[in-house]
Amino acid sequence: MITVSHLSKTYQDPDGSRLTVLKDINCEIHAGEVISIIGPSGTGKSTFLRALNLLDPPSGGSIEVDGENILQKGYPVHKLRQKMGMVFQNFNLFDHMTVLENVMYAPCKIRKKSVEQAREEGLALLRKVGLAEKAGVYPSSLSGGQKQRVAIARCLAMKPEVILFDEPTSALDPTMVGEVLSVIRQLAKEGMTMLIVTHEMKFARDVSTRIFFMYDGYIHEDGSAEQIFEAPRRSATKAFVQRIRKEVFEVNGQDYDFLDMETSIRRFCFKYNIAGKSDRALQACKLMVEDIMKDYFPMTVRITHSEMSEETALDFMVEGLETSPLPASGDFLEKLRGMCREIVEEPTSRGFRVKLRLD
Repeated sequence: MITVSHLSKTYQDPDGSRLTVLKDINCEIHAGEVISIIGPSGTGKSTFLRALNLLDPPSGGSIEVDGENILQKGYPVHKLRQKMGMVFQNFNLFDHMTVLENVMYAPCKIRKKSVEQAREEGLALLRKVGLAEKAGVYPSSLSGGQKQRVAIARCLAMKPEVILFDEPTSALDPTMVGEVLSVIRQLAKEGMTMLIVTHEMKFARDVSTRIFFMYDGYIHEDGSAEQIFEAPRRSATKAFVQRIRKEVFEVNGQDYDFLDMETSIRRFCFKYNIAGKSDRALQACKLMVEDIMKDYFPMTVRITHSEMSEETALDFMVEGLETSPLPASGDFLEKLRGMCREIVEEPTSRGFRVKLRLD
């Protein structure tokens, strides 16, 4: 369906300096594939998508869509845009149009559909994304997740063969991410060809037929979701998919600033889309620091979250300690067990650590 050969993209600043974002991209994309594009920020993921539909024309190489080189002089770009739709991270809806008018606009303007047909198909698409009741309202009254679902419906209204998603959930409140990913999952089940730049690792693993891991301007590794996430061949891929997010606190005594720790833990949970675990994490943390381990200062407290396994844990580390600080029994211990899935007590080279797995 799409063949990309030696694709490159270089930007030149007014002062003459040059930045090469895409260096040598080579790949084939087949009908029905769902390809998630993952990798660190600044490695060319969004630039690659924008190059594919000529929003940001490449500096070199070739892109063939259905056997036609879209980079050749005189290629009708409007023809490409009808085949290849794009959903942006910031929605790009027309604020002066209703939700339904946003969905109808391109089919009427570009495909020359009648207003009646465009309205009928637009309403059907809004039902598909769960927003038919919002057809007559303006985008300003919608949540971020609803706006993104309207943007998906608007894209589908052009009946594209391929949809490019550029970080479709990055501008959303974490509580709204799921509703957008649910729509994309449904499109995947229906066989829509999609390329998705995403930082949602579990989603990428669940929905993708292939994964592109981009690094330093190249497709560093290309494989099935199972291969990329379970047996990556490149060390950079392995480090990326197994990354663990963390926040560390030093607690020197009972007069520590618990409100500062509470704010930081809630911010951490919100940032990594695990806000539902924040209350339990805070309760467990307070119980450990103020009751169970109140005689073991100073201590290092750490909250961690693995994007791959979705495991969230709390670590309590006391340097120089040789045995577990946990009591053998008691009300505090029973209460703690009710807050977490597992309690791990482990000696380390520096002291002793208690890990609470919250999942």
